[in-house]
Amino acid sequence: MLTLDQLKSAASDAQDGRGTSLDMGALLLRAYELGDMINASAPVADYLYWKAVVSEDEAVQALAARFRKAKELFADCERFGRFHPDYHEAKDKVKALEAELDALPSVSRFKAAEREVDELLHETAQLIAYAVSETVKVPGNERAAGGGCGSGGSCSCGSGGCG
Repeated sequence: MLTLDQLKSAASDAQDGRGTSLDMGALLLRAYELGDMINASAPVADYLYWKAVVSEDEAVQALAARFRKAKELFADCERFGRFHPDYHEAKDKVKALEAELDALPSVSRFKAAEREVDELLHETAQLIAYAVSETVKVPGNERAAGGGCGSGGSCSCGSGGCG
């Protein structure tokens, strides 16, 4: 498993050559090595396992198809906002199907594994960025609470507009 100490060690090893000119070949080699370490980590293995379980689960796939259709209907409704006659019904159906999907054990485990890999990648990006400068900004995938539509927003539909 890739540990934070291993990442810090790799970052400090990369800093050893600061006084010399940048060797892009060596930098690319280190980047590929880091990618291989991440790919060989336990969080990635867990993520890939649950991704395969979800993709092979017929119940999940059937529910996901219903969810996609409900999102398409909601997208049609949201063009007119809350004034569309079926807007609230379509929005509620999307929320209900999303909750039903999230309640499935394989989906919840997949999402947890996905969050863990996301955190690993974010921490890695932070270590690399902060090795350059403490003021470098590293974006993350976290959503601000109440971020509005388009970011998942108050309805957390993630479809881009809830009125």
